[in-house]
Amino acid sequence: MAAMLYGIANCDTMKKARRFLDENGIAYTFHDYKKAGVDEGLLRSFFEAFGWEAVVNTRGTTWRKLPDETKAQAAGEAGALAVLLDNPSAIKRPIYHDGDRWLIGFDPTSWATLR
Repeated sequence: MAAMLYGIANCDTMKKARRFLDENGIAYTFHDYKKAGVDEGLLRSFFEAFGWEAVVNTRGTTWRKLPDETKAQAAGEAGALAVLLDNPSAIKRPIYHDGDRWLIGFDPTSWATLR
C-alpha cells in the first residue's frame, strides 16, 4: 500500500509534514480534504486508528468558528462523525497512513520513525 497523507494543502502544519516527507524521500499520495472530500468510511478508519476524540481538531480556527450547538453535537462519536463530514477542516491534521502504521498531527520525533 502506498503511503497516504491526509489534510488541507494550505495548512502550515501540513506544509511541515509534506516538507519532512519530501526531504526524507518518503513517497506518499496527498489527499486534500477540500478537493477530494471525506467520506464516512475514511472518517471511521481515522476513528478506529486514533479514537474519535483525537480526530476532532478542537484547537483549530474552523472549530472555534463553529456554533456552540454544533460543537455540543460533536460530544460523542456519532455526532463527531456528522460534524466532521460537514466540516472536514475540523479534522486534526496531518494524518499519515502506510499500511499498518498511522500517525496524527506532526511531531518530528514520532515522524522520524518513518525514515
